[in-house]
Amino acid sequence: MTTSQTQMRREVLEIPVAVDRLLRMGGDDIRRAADAIRARNPDYLVSVARGSSDHVATYLKYASELLTGTPMASIGPSIASIYNRKLNLAGSVCLSVSQSGKSPDIVEMARMARDGGALSIAMTNNPDSPLAQAADQTLNLHAGPELSVAATKTFVNSTVAGIWLLAEWAQDAALLAAITALPDALTQAVQNDWPEVQSALDGRSSIFCLGRGPAYAISNEAALKFKETCQIHAESYSSAEVLHGPVSIVDSGFPVIALTSKDAAEPALAAVADTLAQKGAKVFATSDQVKDATALNVTRTGHSLTDPICLIASFYAMVEQIAVSRGINPDAPRHLKKVTETV
Repeated sequence: MTTSQTQMRREVLEIPVAVDRLLRMGGDDIRRAADAIRARNPDYLVSVARGSSDHVATYLKYASELLTGTPMASIGPSIASIYNRKLNLAGSVCLSVSQSGKSPDIVEMARMARDGGALSIAMTNNPDSPLAQAADQTLNLHAGPELSVAATKTFVNSTVAGIWLLAEWAQDAALLAAITALPDALTQAVQNDWPEVQSALDGRSSIFCLGRGPAYAISNEAALKFKETCQIHAESYSSAEVLHGPVSIVDSGFPVIALTSKDAAEPALAAVADTLAQKGAKVFATSDQVKDATALNVTRTGHSLTDPICLIASFYAMVEQIAVSRGINPDAPRHLKKVTETV
């Protein structure tokens, strides 16, 4: 691994410690919120988030539907903040995800959801934030200070807090055990920095990121981080969609990273990865089921719903090195600042 000591790199290496801190300190809030969800017995959940936090919400959507059979839908924050519309959310649960808890549109939607009858739960790294004050329940992410513009450990702690909440709600012993073991798994994952992907990006300015199911959320986050930290144009697609049109721009050596858990979607994603490789793309996949694509070394967690968390940890370790190799400071991407507040 690179010896570069960017702030982003330090924070990526802190991920296992941050998750351990959440597991040690966050249990009371998680169980209290899970009890409240169980008492509400919602027909559906909604999420409110932007950017990386919205990718957390996408992950939790798949997890909720797979684990509890409860559908989850994303609500555009501007419905409340710009359009000033009120939604009937009686009996539902609203999960608002914001690392800073300060963006006015997220805060206003969380408040509107509560006023509209939802149980409003805020997930934030700032338990004294306006978002926390607007919600019925607050889950402190316990990620510690994050100084790099690129969110890494706050993203991971958000996913862990969210899946822990769902696991407690569902009282799923196997998933709870996998969550408890995450710090050890993540210690391995941040060392899997995928140098073969780095070399494939030499001279390239575009990449496809693929996923399916819960790992599709990780594909979305990966594409954002390629753009944010490396100035690489990256597009995220479900592996079920990429052959329906986007494949047309694939040429010889076109880089593709296909991200999958050890779950029911893996064979289908591996087949698409091989199809793209047969068309000349340089494809890397987090699966040992590929034949024509290159299989990446991955850390598995023993549960398909926690596998994506280790995938993004390895990705972060890799993308920081790609940025540095291109002479880009990933701690301060151009045109960006740490906290973006939208109305």
